[in-house]
Amino acid sequence: SAPGYSPNCYIQGLGKIHIGDYVLIGPNVGIISANHDLHNTIEHQTDYAEGDPVNIGDYSWIGMGSVIMPGVSLGVYTVVGANSVVTKSFKEGYCVIAGNPAKIIQNIDQSLCNLWTSEYVGHGYISKHRFSKFRKKKLNV
Repeated sequence: SAPGYSPNCYIQGLGKIHIGDYVLIGPNVGIISANHDLHNTIEHQTDYAEGDPVNIGDYSWIGMGSVIMPGVSLGVYTVVGANSVVTKSFKEGYCVIAGNPAKIIQNIDQSLCNLWTSEYVGHGYISKHRFSKFRKKKLNV
């Protein structure tokens, strides 16, 4: 996955955001993890930041101009149609959702999905076989 690889994406990470493997994110996509407080617009609501994160499942595809709102979870192989606003979760995955607010417009036959894996598995730019050594040397976790 390469969030933000497409131009003009906005990923607001005041709360937590989890993006799965092999996720495609189109241009002009917004992923929002917190919202402004209704009564004090210089503050952000903390229920999203401390509560449910945004989760985007493996092999999902977020179409151009779509917006994923705080607390939304998308299951594996969820396709979001262009210019959709996703305000609720679709945890089951294997579906095409679209609209404002987004709703299921088609289910996807799971048996036909190609859940491929890359031969170049890694953690960011560090290959999988080198990551343990890198983590011990460079990271405090």
